[in-house]
Formats: sequence, C-alpha cells, structure tokens
Amino acid sequence: MTSAPTKPALSSSDRIRHVQRRTLVVLSAAQIVGGVGVAVGLALSSVVVDELSGSTVISGFAGTATVLGAALLALPTARASGRSGRRAGLSLAYVAALAGCAISVLAISLRTWPLLLVGLVLVGGGSAGGLAARYSATDLSPRDRSARHLSLVVWAATIGSVAGPNLAKPADQIGMRLGLVEKAGPFAFAALAFALALVVIIGFLRPDPLTLAREVNGERDADAGRGRTIRTAWQTLRTTPMARRALVMIAVSHTAMVSVMSMTPVKLHHDGSNLDVIGLVISLHIAGMYVMSPVVGWLADKAGKVPVLLLGMALLLSAAVLAGTAGHRVWQVTAALVLLGLGWSCGLVAGSALVTESVPLDRRPAVQGLSDLLMNVCGATGTIVAGAIVGWLGFGMLGLVVGVMVGLAALWLAATRRPQHP
Repeated sequence: MTSAPTKPALSSSDRIRHVQRRTLVVLSAAQIVGGVGVAVGLALSSVVVDELSGSTVISGFAGTATVLGAALLALPTARASGRSGRRAGLSLAYVAALAGCAISVLAISLRTWPLLLVGLVLVGGGSAGGLAARYSATDLSPRDRSARHLSLVVWAATIGSVAGPNLAKPADQIGMRLGLVEKAGPFAFAALAFALALVVIIGFLRPDPLTLAREVNGERDADAGRGRTIRTAWQTLRTTPMARRALVMIAVSHTAMVSVMSMTPVKLHHDGSNLDVIGLVISLHIAGMYVMSPVVGWLADKAGKVPVLLLGMALLLSAAVLAGTAGHRVWQVTAALVLLGLGWSCGLVAGSALVTESVPLDRRPAVQGLSDLLMNVCGATGTIVAGAIVGWLGFGMLGLVVGVMVGLAALWLAATRRPQHP
C-alpha cells in the first residue's frame, strides 16, 4: 500500500503570513460589530444628556465622558496586552463597554444624567478596543506594509460605524416595544454588539499576534514586560523624536475631530433637524473616517508618513473653516464632517504606523497605550472646551479655535520634519 502524500510543512515565514491573514480577518470582524456599538451610542449620547440636563454646556460632557473612558482604559488595555497578549487587552476593553451600556440603560430609565455620564465613560471601552485593534494588526506585518495592514482594520469599522447611527431610531422603537424607556433601546443594542465583539476576540484571535511576534523575535515574557510601564514609554519617546511627532499629530487630529463631531448633533438638533438627519450626517462623517483608510495606508507606505500627516492637517483645517461658516446650511455641515473624517483618518493611520515602526517590539504596547491615553485625554479636554465654546459663543467660534490649533500643528510639523522614506 502506498501512503497518502503528506502536505509539506509551512516555513516560518509562510506561517507568519498565514497567521497575519487570519489575524486581520478576526480583527476586522470584531471591528465591524464593535463599530456598531460605538456608533449607536455616539449618535444619541449628547442629545440624551442635553434633554436630561437641559443644558447645552453639559451636553458636551457626553462626548467628553466617552473619550475620557477610552483614555482611562488605554493603559489597562496596553498592560493586559503586554502581560498576556492582544486577546487579553481587547477583551478587557469590550467587557468595560458592555458594562457601560448596561449602566447607560439604567441611567436613562432613572432620568439621571450624572449616572449616564458614568456609563458613557465605560462605553469608551469600545473605542479603546477599536484603537488597540489597529495596533494589533501591525505585530506581524512587514515594515513596508504596516500602514496598509493597520488601515485595513481601521477600514473594517466602516460597516458597523456607518450603519450604527442609522440603527439608533429602529433600536429605540424596538426597545420601547420591549418595555425600555425612550432612547434606552440604542444602548441595549450597543451592549449586544460589544458582547459579539468579545466572543469574536476570545474565540478566534488564536494564536495571539503579539505573543507570536515575541516568539519569532526570541523575546521572553520577562523581557517583553519592560514595555508595560508609563516610565518606559516616556523614556522611549524621549529618545525617539519621530515617535514624539507622530503622537502630537495623532492627538491634534483626534482633538479636532472629536471637538467638532461631538457638538454637531446638538447644533443640528437645535437647528430643528430630526434624528434621521442627525444620523445621516454622523454616518457620512464616519464614512469619511474609515472608507478611504486603505488608500491612506497605501499612500503612507509609498509616499511616507509625514507627508500624509501634513495632508491630514490640511483636510482638518478645511473642515474647521466649513463648519465654522455653515450657519444653518445642513449640506455645508455635512461636507465639513466628511472632510473632518478624512483628515482624522490621515492623522490616525499615518501617525499610528509611524509610532509603531519607530519603537522596538518589546516597548510597543506601552508606547501605543500611552499614545491612545494622550490622544483621548486631549480629545476629552477638547469636548469640554467645545461644549463651553458652543454654549457661550456659538458653533462658528468652535470652528475658528479648531482651525487655529490645526494650523499651528501643521506649521510645527513642517518646520521639524526630516526626509521620510516609505
């Protein structure tokens, strides 16, 4: 008898490519369902807080709470990743988001906006998980494809994030039929989405990409653990100027985007727009954030990360000008929000890839976690200031302030840039 032919064993490089392809698929699937959870809550959070509190200024705290939650959970997510791999870090983030949705449903039922803000802080775990997932995509990627692989996972959030705001009204109607109070249904729906993302990560992100990358590089867990502390992250940044520039650009991009985006639903609501219009505008904004991200990643790998960062600053500046001069023109607000999303995509994709390639593997989780922490702290501060500016001086002044911030950041980057190679 002749034995059946055996399949040749995969070489080490072939195995890495195979695992990387699987990793990208799993992360993308989690991004799709997690994006639904983030976007459904995002579409109505500021409106609900506005109604419960009766204050435009306080309504700005809704965006602040979510962004602050993403910031507070960035380091625990990074520590869990550094200690036990990406699967542990992402799971922690989605569990927090699931708990936050449950608290938000309770808060809306009790008509208490302070408790709702507490719930929204934990809901920020969904954003923390999405941000950490983009870094997870680069653990096994070749250097000349890091931005493209990162951007594919960012792009995967398009489906859930664009659909999410438009699902808010149907989820609200279904929730009321099931006995929930008005506007609690979207948060219950978001809880289901985060639960599904958690199942995808726990069940299918195997082998863990960061753990495998350490094995390939001959690192032991004790050595990899050096990258888990804030002190190590700061030490790394002090000796890595390019990583510092990337972190600043990520923070500025996110601050500009969150500040304008978080107050847009309130502006449209006060201008008389209904939930359908608000949902459409936010969906188009989120499409701008994610749809073109693979193109942004390809361009960053080919033309260089710094040129793409400068392009992002130009788009954000244009968005600020359009938003600040829109008045009651919904089409102009929509155009501004689309450009705002495109500029954010350039800043996040190119900046994140530049951070990753600028620091050694054993220190990446810590530096990446610090990057997300700083980005979201700046974003949370921006939403607080944005709420105050819109409440006291109007939406037009917010556009001016954001435009000045972005313009100064672009000038600084152009003045300190060095020749970049893809």
